[in-house]
Amino acid sequence: MDLLAFGNTGWGDELFFATLMTIAVSITAMIIGFFFALIFTPLKFTKNKFLNFIGNSYTTIIRGVPELLVIYLLFFGGSGAVMYVASIFGYNKYIEINAFLTGSFAIGIISGAYSTEIFRGAIQSIDKGQFEASKVLGLKKPVHFFKVIMPQMLRLAVPNLSNVWQITLKDTSLISVTGLVEIMRQSYIAAGSTRDPLFFYSFAAVLYLLLTFLSMKLINKLEIKYRRGY
Repeated sequence: MDLLAFGNTGWGDELFFATLMTIAVSITAMIIGFFFALIFTPLKFTKNKFLNFIGNSYTTIIRGVPELLVIYLLFFGGSGAVMYVASIFGYNKYIEINAFLTGSFAIGIISGAYSTEIFRGAIQSIDKGQFEASKVLGLKKPVHFFKVIMPQMLRLAVPNLSNVWQITLKDTSLISVTGLVEIMRQSYIAAGSTRDPLFFYSFAAVLYLLLTFLSMKLINKLEIKYRRGY
């Protein structure tokens, strides 16, 4: 257990901060994904063919390509795109985009695609009478969505969103390729330094399982909250 000691003699403090980084990226990515889902879910229902095509293309493409490829495209491709735009204005030096923001945004795009499909299915599961009642009452579309549809949508979506959260939590390990020090990256560094990969990768697995267990406890409370009255 000396390997997990805090201070200069062990890797405990480094793994602790790496765990905090993993949590920060996961939460940020889920928030980004939630907003993506709120944007693209209505496009899946619109009668406008162009907007409907955009919504369907987003979920089909993002869910159809490997998550690591999305991260590569945004991190390395994004840096190239920024440098190209900067060169137009006469700035030709290397520009490295922030690994935390890029990683969170990439994973957020991925979680958003899955969340969009979950929201779509949840809305389709809502009784049609709810939509008809809103029209009869003359509710405006924003009020209709946020006061009538969204609460019921969340009740149906929360159980499936727990799966998206677990995927998002595990996908944070992929952004280690960007150099961001999260659990997987720190475990790799520690394993290489001590030449004890079995111990540190096993401990990384324990950390992910612990985060998943605690997350499920919180999500179960959310399920109880949104299922109140049913």
